[in-house]
Amino acid sequence: MVRGLLNKLVSRSLSVAGKWQHNQLRRLNIHEYQGAELMSKHGVNVPRGVAVSSVEEARKAIKDLFPNENELVVKSQILAGGRGLGTFKSGLKGGVHIVKTDQVEDIAGKMLGQILVTKQTGPQGKIVSKVYLCEKLSLVNEMYFAITLDRTSAGPIIIACSKGGTSIEDLAEKFPDMIIKVPVDVFEGITDEDAAKVVDGLALKVADRNKSIEQVKNLYKLFVDCDCTLLEINPIAETADNQLVAADAKLNFDDNAAYRQKEIFALRDTTQEDPREVTAAKADLNYIGLDGEIGCMVNGAGLAMATMDIIKLHGGTPANFLDVGGNASEGQVVEAFKILTADDKVKAILVNIFGGIMKCDVIASGIVNAAKEVALKVPVVVRLEGTNVDHGKRILKESGMALITAEDLDDAAQKAVKAAYK
Repeated sequence: MVRGLLNKLVSRSLSVAGKWQHNQLRRLNIHEYQGAELMSKHGVNVPRGVAVSSVEEARKAIKDLFPNENELVVKSQILAGGRGLGTFKSGLKGGVHIVKTDQVEDIAGKMLGQILVTKQTGPQGKIVSKVYLCEKLSLVNEMYFAITLDRTSAGPIIIACSKGGTSIEDLAEKFPDMIIKVPVDVFEGITDEDAAKVVDGLALKVADRNKSIEQVKNLYKLFVDCDCTLLEINPIAETADNQLVAADAKLNFDDNAAYRQKEIFALRDTTQEDPREVTAAKADLNYIGLDGEIGCMVNGAGLAMATMDIIKLHGGTPANFLDVGGNASEGQVVEAFKILTADDKVKAILVNIFGGIMKCDVIASGIVNAAKEVALKVPVVVRLEGTNVDHGKRILKESGMALITAEDLDDAAQKAVKAAYK
């Protein structure tokens, strides 16, 4: 939910190329129940809850953790927003339900193992392997809170709004003055004054101001200590007992920090990710699936964006972003072709390599071996330039494979579009 808002509020101007650049970045995403556990460890108030993966576990959780509760919140756990307004393919409406305790097992059973479709999952939806059982809090006020990274201020920025629980993007568009933005000096860290600005912007009704300031500071400390790229709570809420509580939890983490956040990255749920991206990551390839028909294999993010842009310029649509990096082996090139050809939507493949550290002859050998191994059924357009380019072109020519060569990027894009849509 925060993505659209941040595009408007944090000056991330996204051109067509910029959009691909934004999507290319990989950020670990974890489930709500995992985020709540992490927040609790950092002194943030969260509802009492537990994740379960079966009806039997739900029954035991009710007996052990919620013996005196009359109602519970049952939340489906998928890595996508809009769960409350989603629909299961089984017909059940809503991925979040507040029910009587004696109905929890029934509703959990109807969610577990089923596919939930939301505005963020696409029509294919995502399977629900766990549900999160939470105590029902008596909320008197719902607000919005997020921390992300801001290019303009070159550091973290806190975004808050006195209204929350609904589409923050729509609210920001209609009532921009309600949005509070507080940049934090990355060297100084959050000050009492910074936290007070946020709390005052939330316009609390019953929660203790000083304790709420401490909650904001705890959230910021979590953001920094855990190498977050996004911390979003919608809603952050006031309860009848005067507490400020994170009633929701969405956290993303910088993949570059995986080496020092091993416990957090161990939480990764690959079953919720595009299997092509998981396969690519295992081969040390950068891959993002898109919706087009022309598969792109390149080396370097800048070249990838230029390639996708010029495909669009000539009337085609890219099927992916696949960057083999600067020193890919023949084996990685073969793996890249397997990923590209596994996508039924791909009607042609464009290989665009500029040989610097990566040598064109290595790419050419990989292409030939891949073509033989995966039995290519779609046209392949190859444009090579740079180190060992003549050797690479000779390998392609002598391979006997039906490969389409191109002299430059513009020529390659035109040939790829023609081959895909003929």
